[in-house]
Amino acid sequence: MTRPPIQDVPVAEHPIRLGQFLKLAGLAEHGAHARELLEDEQVQVNGRLETRRGAQLRVGDVVAVGGQRIRVAQPPTADTT
Repeated sequence: MTRPPIQDVPVAEHPIRLGQFLKLAGLAEHGAHARELLEDEQVQVNGRLETRRGAQLRVGDVVAVGGQRIRVAQPPTADTT
């Protein structure tokens, strides 16, 4: 079975809490939805089940919900040339 591609979502401030990232990445509609996903054990971080909404994510961490995989990424840097 083929794994879905990983989508990068830039995050301005690091670390970011998992609940916030789920909303930012569009994996949860709102905070209560993020909590439900976590309570229902539908969220993995770097391949491991995660149930803590306040878990800290850093650049490179991959969050999976359902068939989607999203990676915490650095925001693009401004070109100063």
